[in-house]
Amino acid sequence: MKLGIISDTHDRLPTFRRAVALFPRLSVDAILHAGDYIAPIASKLIGPDRPAMQPHCIYGNNGRGRPGLKAVLPNIVDGPLNLKLGGRKIVMHHFIDWLKPADIAPADIIITGHTHNVINETKDGKLYLKPRECCGWLTDRCTVALLDTDAMKADIVEVHE
Repeated sequence: MKLGIISDTHDRLPTFRRAVALFPRLSVDAILHAGDYIAPIASKLIGPDRPAMQPHCIYGNNGRGRPGLKAVLPNIVDGPLNLKLGGRKIVMHHFIDWLKPADIAPADIIITGHTHNVINETKDGKLYLKPRECCGWLTDRCTVALLDTDAMKADIVEVHE
């Protein structure tokens, strides 16, 4: 299964649009957003009107419009979010420090965001993945991750205009 991983969009609509437009070209089966949308207007880009790529989402620490976000993304949660996709147990939270050892223990894949840097490494048989930032505010680079659950491997993908 191919998963599109995105984080820290921070309402920067041009980069968020380009990232979301890339996912169908990469044939992703689902989108996982590791938080920090800010306002509901941006979350509409991956809302339930895009059923081909069902979104799995958490809030992050910068969501000011939580009721609006919940209206657009009814399955959004605070985190941690536990999923089983492609035969893999996935735990996702916005910040790695918010996960408890008991959250990580059963997971094959740990997805986070928050610090706007890349992590794509396997430790103790678990894949730790952070796709940097979609917004590009801090690094001037919009990146997402393409996760292949069969291979337990992710690629960081630079999103260009």
